[in-house]
Amino acid sequence: MINNPVAFVTGASRGIGEAIAITLAKNGYDLIITSSKSQLALENVALKIEKLGVRCLWIASDVSSYEDTQRLFERIADYTDHLDLMVNNAACSYVGLLTDMSLETWHHILNTNLSGLFHTSKFSIPMMVAKKKGVILNISSIWGASGASCEVAYSASKGGVNTFTKALAKELAPSNIRVNAIACGVIDTPMNAWLSSSEKENLISDIGLGRMGTPQDIANMVLFLASDASAYITGQIITVDGGL
Repeated sequence: MINNPVAFVTGASRGIGEAIAITLAKNGYDLIITSSKSQLALENVALKIEKLGVRCLWIASDVSSYEDTQRLFERIADYTDHLDLMVNNAACSYVGLLTDMSLETWHHILNTNLSGLFHTSKFSIPMMVAKKKGVILNISSIWGASGASCEVAYSASKGGVNTFTKALAKELAPSNIRVNAIACGVIDTPMNAWLSSSEKENLISDIGLGRMGTPQDIANMVLFLASDASAYITGQIITVDGGL
């Protein structure tokens, strides 16, 4: 019988997802991690997790695909009979004018960032309802509330994440399942690698704490929202932006 809490983190091969997975492992969680990008990077994260003395199931999977996610949860059912924490972190973006965006790119961003939450939630919720406990955390963005120029699809998808979070929290509260989102500010990750040095400096000048956030800043908030210290928090969009 495995008594460790179990967490599932999507988009865990790098950046915020990797930091979340490692932090949870350090705090006694067994992990399930996925990514649609680099299998080698994902396996390396899994090795780091196992060195911390907990179990890790790593599977290359695309959350934008309903069929992929269904097959993934068939594997998960063989790995564990309970799921305590679902962290929807996988996301993609497009920087450019809306008129230059292809229909395929629009659908890819919406399917990954928003439909992916439907796919993972649909299959993880029954595992939580069976135990009458669980936490779902969605990694969102400040642009989901204010919108960002030249990131219309990304902003729209994260706005959807926020209302998805609030609605699902109301639906699952009677089952003692909490649902929250973390609205990330400017975080120093590969997703922001396209910014020039001057663009980064301009952004940092608008941040109260005078620096970009780190993946660990977000991982720390995940750990708090997953813990009993936040037992009375649900349906919230928690902004972590350094005072931007």
